[in-house]
Amino acid sequence: MRTVKLTKDSISNILEGMLKRSPNSYGEYEKTVTDILSKVKDQGDKALFEFTKKFDKFDLNETNIKVTEEEIKQAYDEVGEDLLNVIRKSKENIRSYHQRQLQNSWFESKDNGVILGQKVTPLEKVGVYVPGGKAAYPSSVLMNIMPAKVAGVDRIIMTTPCNSEGKIVPAVLVAANEAGADEIYKIGGAQAIGALAYGTKSVPKVDKIVGPGNIYVALAKKAVYGHVNIDSVAGPSEILIVADETANPRYVAADLLSQAEHDELASAILITTSEILAEQVSKEVDNFTKELSRKEIIEKSLENFGYILIAEDLEEAIETANSIASEHLEIVTKDPFCVMTKIRNAGAIFIGENSCESLGDYFAGPNHVLPTNGTAKFFSPLSVDDFIKKSSIIYYSREALQTVYKDVEKFAKAEHLTAHANAITVRFEEENQ
Repeated sequence: MRTVKLTKDSISNILEGMLKRSPNSYGEYEKTVTDILSKVKDQGDKALFEFTKKFDKFDLNETNIKVTEEEIKQAYDEVGEDLLNVIRKSKENIRSYHQRQLQNSWFESKDNGVILGQKVTPLEKVGVYVPGGKAAYPSSVLMNIMPAKVAGVDRIIMTTPCNSEGKIVPAVLVAANEAGADEIYKIGGAQAIGALAYGTKSVPKVDKIVGPGNIYVALAKKAVYGHVNIDSVAGPSEILIVADETANPRYVAADLLSQAEHDELASAILITTSEILAEQVSKEVDNFTKELSRKEIIEKSLENFGYILIAEDLEEAIETANSIASEHLEIVTKDPFCVMTKIRNAGAIFIGENSCESLGDYFAGPNHVLPTNGTAKFFSPLSVDDFIKKSSIIYYSREALQTVYKDVEKFAKAEHLTAHANAITVRFEEENQ
């Protein structure tokens, strides 16, 4: 890995380079996505079937677009008990963590006849997109569906691409069934996002679409925002590790590579105060990479977006970490909890040498759907909050209204909105005659 001394110029160049990975930077794909969405909107199922034949090489039709109970049963037979038990343990950890995020409606009653409050309502229909390209992710199935189930969403519709034989990865189907997906459809890509956003004869329109995907999926989600809600426009995965001389270089190297293997645009960055650790980590990265199955992807990822940054001190390392606002942030220092209190921007924070990023991806419970490309400065991980909406509650008795109506009237007239003023004045017109 390349080693760089931290300066204002070096961090500026790194940030500029990382931002180029954002889906917003890939305008050349937008026309293709727009054309796909337009055809799905206009032609419905016909377009879905044609695109599935073109991209996935499967003859999709109204009789086989939806996953059957028989297919789910067969998936259980293929997955086996060992993996099933792990999926169930992971699901329970995710459910338990997200259960603590639940919000309740609340009301406040005042002596003067005023009741104010907030009504919390789960979304009715949610679409969950699950990719099926370079790798299958049953963990993402759990992470996207479980908070929706905890929130109380009425109907969860999942879409995922099938292979040329119409099959879906068995572990993905099992995870979806365990998590509680109500319907599963064999469609992927931008066309699946279009189907969920606009609805077709076979696929119901939803209120919100969540889940990761390739550049076409990301741009499609961005394009349909407004017709439906979305979770975010996700970019490539990233990890940042803040470490000092106490860190184990093998652990640090292994964790950097855990994200570099996702794809060529993934980012893996170490910020350290120790030049000795930097050298050791670089050697360990080289040694590990030779042995790993996704060697070519890792090498391209590290070449494009892999860095070891040398900081003057821990404060500079923390400041840089907050500037980068990484999706995953590991803190491997002498006093990691102290460092954690100074972190302002990160999707998920892993504290100490035993809290590796893989733990969060699969098992610990917190959601692994996280803000990328610096959006951790203003976005949060996927949570129960993403699957609810809130309505304000306002009640005034006549007596309560009488004490304030002239104030409201004056405010409305100050904005020259006389109909607003009249709406409250009319309620007291007899008394004012």
